Amino acid sequence: MQLAMLGRLLSVGRAVLAALRGSLGALCWSLAPLSLSLPLSLSGWRDSAPRPEREREGEDAPPTPTSVNYHFTRQCNYKCGFCFHTAKTSFVLPLEEAKRGLAMLKEAGMEKINFSGGEPFLQDRGEFVGKLVQFCKQELELPSVSIVSNGSLIRKQWFEKYGEYLDILAISCDSFDEDVNVLIGRRQGKKNHVENLHKLRQWCREHAVAFKINSVINRFNVEEDMNDQIKALNPVRWKVFQCLLIEGENSGEDALREAEKFVISDEDFDRFLDRHKDVSCLVPESNQKMRDSYLILDEYMRFLNCRNGRKEPSKSILDVGVEAAIKFSGFDEKMFLRRGGKYVWSKADMKLDW
Repeated sequence: MQLAMLGRLLSVGRAVLAALRGSLGALCWSLAPLSLSLPLSLSGWRDSAPRPEREREGEDAPPTPTSVNYHFTRQCNYKCGFCFHTAKTSFVLPLEEAKRGLAMLKEAGMEKINFSGGEPFLQDRGEFVGKLVQFCKQELELPSVSIVSNGSLIRKQWFEKYGEYLDILAISCDSFDEDVNVLIGRRQGKKNHVENLHKLRQWCREHAVAFKINSVINRFNVEEDMNDQIKALNPVRWKVFQCLLIEGENSGEDALREAEKFVISDEDFDRFLDRHKDVSCLVPESNQKMRDSYLILDEYMRFLNCRNGRKEPSKSILDVGVEAAIKFSGFDEKMFLRRGGKYVWSKADMKLDW
């Protein structure tokens, strides 16, 4: 008896549920045109509704270290009077610690690494930077690996051993007049800086390394006409910097350099750029563009904040991680993109006639 009654109750329940499903379906269909005609946003809704957690976090998210300049040594064999990363220490990280930090940067989103100094080829006769270049290209598989050097210590054997792993070699050359290079301090002994530049250009061509030139425009070279020499060397980029003062580095009481005599005005810099406007590979960078648009790591793998006109270090990424350290870098990601910081920087994509 009880079983029969329970069966009837179940049957009634199923019928009620079926009726409800049908009514709800009809209601949804009747409301569909109305929902389509509603505006996409209602007044006040965006402010009152809670936003997704990822969106709220994005407001305070640290910048991505897409392109990093690692000044792993401050030691140099030149004495450029305007240098703004001077030899305040002789410290260089052990190779494995440097590799660990580079792997952390890759994990955080690094696509390009640039090794600089000081002079990067001083350490272990270029073997140190060579091993880092190979590690970044072969193990980390970074799209772009580059070096900035004065070129005086690079040997052909280095290209034969490490050239395949290097995308771009940038050589600093501020003048094609050797007397001016002597005044600036970009010379060691009797070696001719300009002659060496042409030799390095040829080695880059032979080993499929993109060749770049960096020039700092200052009081001693601002009137020079470099059109013919740059066009003959045909670099992929000619980066032209306005001489920059950084307190504690090349300016101020505790500085190792006194660069004030090298400084030029914005108008002087603009005139130099106008004189070379027909050089297609010209990439100008004024003081305004430079100051907050570079991610700079020092020899301890600390980000250097230059917003206050001097280099204020974060904690090392090896101690606190990339995300915590980069928050104190002063890096302006928008300025980085605005100055053209991201470009075709992998030699595989350049399609050059080596």
